Amino acid sequence: MYDKKLLDSILRRDNLERAQKQVIKNKGAAGVDGMTTGELPLYMLENTKDIIRQIRQREYRPSPVKRVEIPKDNGGVRLLGIPTVVDRVIQQAIAQVLTPIFNRQFHPNSYGFRPGRNAEMAIRQALEFMNDGYEWVVDIDLERFFDTVNHDRLMNLISRTVKDGDVISLIRKFLVSGVQLDEGYKETIIGTPQGGNLSPLLSNIMLNELDQELENRGLRFVRYADDCIIMVKSEMSANRVMRSVSKFIEEKLGLIVNTTKSKVTKPNNPEIKFLGFGFFKDYQTKEYKAKPHEKSIQSFKYKLKRLTKRKWSVDTKYQVERINQLIRGWVNYFKIGYMKNVLKRIDSHTRMRLRMCIWTKWKTPKNRRKNLIKLGMSKYNAYMNSYTSKGTVRIAYSWILTTTITNKRLARFGLISGVQHYMKLHA
Repeated sequence: MYDKKLLDSILRRDNLERAQKQVIKNKGAAGVDGMTTGELPLYMLENTKDIIRQIRQREYRPSPVKRVEIPKDNGGVRLLGIPTVVDRVIQQAIAQVLTPIFNRQFHPNSYGFRPGRNAEMAIRQALEFMNDGYEWVVDIDLERFFDTVNHDRLMNLISRTVKDGDVISLIRKFLVSGVQLDEGYKETIIGTPQGGNLSPLLSNIMLNELDQELENRGLRFVRYADDCIIMVKSEMSANRVMRSVSKFIEEKLGLIVNTTKSKVTKPNNPEIKFLGFGFFKDYQTKEYKAKPHEKSIQSFKYKLKRLTKRKWSVDTKYQVERINQLIRGWVNYFKIGYMKNVLKRIDSHTRMRLRMCIWTKWKTPKNRRKNLIKLGMSKYNAYMNSYTSKGTVRIAYSWILTTTITNKRLARFGLISGVQHYMKLHA
């Protein structure tokens, strides 16, 4: 139980300053008022006292969130709500105080948006259950979770722990602040905007009820935000769990289960995708292991393709930096998965596309001839090949560029290898 002193902790100068630094570090787009993170420090310096006064007197009114649509891999869109930077500071200040309080209540198998926990831990825990004989997966898909959260249920859960009415009132104001659409303002009767600094904590508070129910039933499960899989020993048990847990989610939590996407299957079914990973059975060790899901691989390839477009007229050094950034981030995330052969193919294809970009940037036969000679080709061959009628893709695959813009040269120029980065992480 936490009393009236809680608001004082939230509004302490050091807590607000830490929240402001975190919002600036996170960057992100401006909200409906157009204020950027760069403009935030001066605004807060001039207005913090007034903001604190408004909050204490319950006069603070959060702005509506700005609706942003993010394309999903399946062709749909994810709806994000972008609060103003000032509202993000207040939300972050609340989250910094409430997270340690609620974190003690959360289940050990909840890994999303919690200090010291990450997706890799969730995957390792799932593999441990699978290899302990829990080889049937109940994958329950929550339909538009962030858009369907019932405010009254959520506030009831928060008020069981937080007894400070001012804090309860402030959180509810963020929930009902509304959404600014192109066609105008829309009230938010249900849901919590996905994109706010407070949303991850609120989602964990709501779904902790599900965690406790699964624990009471003695089920093995792993949850990361609204992504949850349950592992059992038989198909019959899995079907029974699917029915009963879906009923609990809809009747007790007031959420919606997407029956078309929810499934009961073995871990090595290609349809199972958990946190971007798929699973397979190593028939030598008889153990389940993780790998990047095919959809994650295709998404990675698509992003690399966009960074190696021939018509992207940027400096090659900058282009390589962007490619490296993507490769490092992707490999770091999926490092516990088996993907050496996949990365070999992607590395080869990336080098080909980069050669293609370089050839395009050379533009004229004269410039191509000069660069080919500089890279070690004889004057005769450089002259003959600089006027070639072959297409850019054929040139990139041919000896003309593979013997001049070699793998070693690209590496010296700075291009990293996904395979080598992966092997370094496992050394």
